[in-house]
Amino acid sequence: MTRLATLFFLLSLIGGCDSQNFGSSENAQGKVLETEFSAAKREAGEGDALAQIRLGEMYALGQGVPQDSIQAASWYRKAAEQGHENAQFRLGMMYFLHWPNFQRDYDQAAHWFKKAAKQSNVAAQSVLAGMYTKGQGVPLDDVEAAFWFRKSAEQGWGPSQFMLGARYANGEGVPQDDVRAVYWYRKSAEQGDSLSQVNLGVMYKNGRGIPQNYALAMAWFRKAAEQDFTYGQLNLGLVYKNGEGIPQDYAQAAIWFRKAAQQGFASAQLHLGTLYANGQGVPQDYIIAHKWFNLAASQGDTSAIKNPSLISKEMTPQQISEAQTAAREWSAKPINIIGMKMSPTR
Repeated sequence: MTRLATLFFLLSLIGGCDSQNFGSSENAQGKVLETEFSAAKREAGEGDALAQIRLGEMYALGQGVPQDSIQAASWYRKAAEQGHENAQFRLGMMYFLHWPNFQRDYDQAAHWFKKAAKQSNVAAQSVLAGMYTKGQGVPLDDVEAAFWFRKSAEQGWGPSQFMLGARYANGEGVPQDDVRAVYWYRKSAEQGDSLSQVNLGVMYKNGRGIPQNYALAMAWFRKAAEQDFTYGQLNLGLVYKNGEGIPQDYAQAAIWFRKAAQQGFASAQLHLGTLYANGQGVPQDYIIAHKWFNLAASQGDTSAIKNPSLISKEMTPQQISEAQTAAREWSAKPINIIGMKMSPTR
């Protein structure tokens, strides 16, 4: 995702300017954008904060005017200095993301995020919390991070609900508490967050903070898997492979391992290769098994590194060559990185 697309996405999460004043910029082109820019510039010059934000956005994203980060920041700053929390957040994001031709400055980012966060801007609270976890522009402080994640989570912000759940699960900045971890994972999972769905499934599977329930673990893994999230697919495949709370089903395991493996997930590639090597749920095929083992091993999966040499003992030199060619050809294909967004917190 480009920096421009990243900011546009983040800004869309907290809402844009008053659509009744400015209309939908997404489809506006040509003369419409020129008219919109002129109106925004006139009103912004008169001190209208919403117009200043809209003008900043147009400069930031190059809508109806050449992209200009300096001008974008200048107009965001004017609205931010009027106390507009949305502008404060946007200006903070420009410093935080290292915008084109604009110097990244974590101190300035934290300064503006704090102002927006104190006005209950959920996204600013969440990003500020993340900065405390890394010591970016603020002291490294897990307690302060948890404080701001909670502020945002209590307003219903899914990403912060997930992070607060993870902090309770791991005892970071708060006392370790599996019950509270489950509470916050569930809040986020019910909003469709795939990471939270997987983590909630893990909590059900292991009986952490909640009575063990394989059926509900499987249900949450499936919700994440159907969003094309690799960890959901892997965990659902493992439930089928190991027969956890259900009859063992290698064929279903292979289906879900394959979905994650095709996105480049090494653990899923290893498990899929094992099924092919043993003929479990799929026809036994050493060439395909070797291919998946190779691909997993090439990513540094220590469990997979020895497998290609072991299975090679059952293969002819021609079969090994075919498997290696297949692995190289597969590696050259683009993969879906969306499902690889980050690993769950266990």
